[in-house]
Amino acid sequence: MTDDLAMMSATELVGQYRRKTLSPVEVTEAALTRIEQCDGALNAMCHLDPDSARAAARESEARWQAGSPMGLVDGVPTTIKDALLTKGWPTRRGSRTGPADGPWDEDGAATASLRAHGAVLIGKTTTPEFGWKGVTDSPLTGITRNPWNLERTPSGSSGGAAAACAVGMGALHVGTDGAGSIRMPAAFTGIYGLKPTFGRVPIYPMNMPGTIIHHGPMTRTVADAALMLNIISEPDPRDWTALPYDPRDWRVGLEEGVAGLRIAYSRDFGYADVDPEVAELVEKAAQVFADLGANVEETDPGFEDPCEAFGTYYFVRFRPLVDMMSDEQRDLMDPGLVRSVDEYRDRGIAESLAADSVRLMLGRHMNLFHQTYDLLISPQMPLTAFEAGVEVPVGSGMTGWMDWSPFTYPLNFTQQPAASVPCGLTSEGLPAAIQIAGPRYREDLVLRASRAYESACPFVMPALPEG
Repeated sequence: MTDDLAMMSATELVGQYRRKTLSPVEVTEAALTRIEQCDGALNAMCHLDPDSARAAARESEARWQAGSPMGLVDGVPTTIKDALLTKGWPTRRGSRTGPADGPWDEDGAATASLRAHGAVLIGKTTTPEFGWKGVTDSPLTGITRNPWNLERTPSGSSGGAAAACAVGMGALHVGTDGAGSIRMPAAFTGIYGLKPTFGRVPIYPMNMPGTIIHHGPMTRTVADAALMLNIISEPDPRDWTALPYDPRDWRVGLEEGVAGLRIAYSRDFGYADVDPEVAELVEKAAQVFADLGANVEETDPGFEDPCEAFGTYYFVRFRPLVDMMSDEQRDLMDPGLVRSVDEYRDRGIAESLAADSVRLMLGRHMNLFHQTYDLLISPQMPLTAFEAGVEVPVGSGMTGWMDWSPFTYPLNFTQQPAASVPCGLTSEGLPAAIQIAGPRYREDLVLRASRAYESACPFVMPALPEG
């Protein structure tokens, strides 16, 4: 519980609206003030609409006063990543290649659901161009920075959402995750991020790179993520790949704990190099689960690093996007995206089919793995936030962002739910996180374990930057 309106959870806000002890108008003003205070330093917002936010807040206040709220998050300040369509606002996906004048005449799936539940949409958050990489800088919006240290990156591609969330620029934030883009920035900024099972959250329009893309919540508490999942998982007929709608309330069972659960703990997936300080914090987190009564067994998931296959699958699907651009448009694009597509340009049908085969075998392997273990925990990232404005840590010898994200993309291949859960700070004062992964369709287990850890080790947000 906090007295800072901008840092209150959505769950707390809705409770206070119901009791008429707070108004959506004052909470929206607090969020807008926080943006004015902090976003000059962070560059997390790429579009802000204070007038429509204030109007929506006044309408919400009237509904609460009449005792007829519109939905589960009526009046809660919310941001949308600039990868999702938002009616009336430009969706430029971090790119200078398209016009800003639309027409922008429809909402994406998650946007539409949140709007239908009365969320106060305050603006859009930054992303690298077309969400292609694991850090958040783009030719359109420049460099987004980490609130824990402004010289560091918040990661990406949902880096704007993560930075905004950590400092209170809204309570609910929509992220997208095609190779770790919810979980990586959640880990680097110390917030909670959930990648649901593929298809749990309908996606419209379906952008690259295909059936590895997940939309999900980025929040400061686990309960808020569960609340938000209730909303954005509602059906949308525009997505024919979505799962059958499950009307369950994802908040039910959050407090059941982990006693008796079978949890596999892997230090490194059997192939990753992990910073010693991060490894120590993750090991302590694993012990917390044991102390809470889970049956924790140290073991690796038992597959080889699928990086090469994933890279083929991923960048082959970006090729049509790059190739449709004129020479003039390509000159406006992030050179790293163009370079990465060119590096995979010689991958043909045989290589693509081989990548699909790796994916099929990995998915089957993890389905069988979860016959033995309810959950898999590991480091979320093998390192902490590094310099802003670069794709890989300076002097690391790495060549691309997948080199430092070994725990994320395998679980996009398998489509299973996974969450980034803050687990402490390093000696530099930077967040570390554990990843909790569950079998497909078992977001309930992931959320339940996340909440158990949060209860034992409450999450800490950064001091506020100014600028």
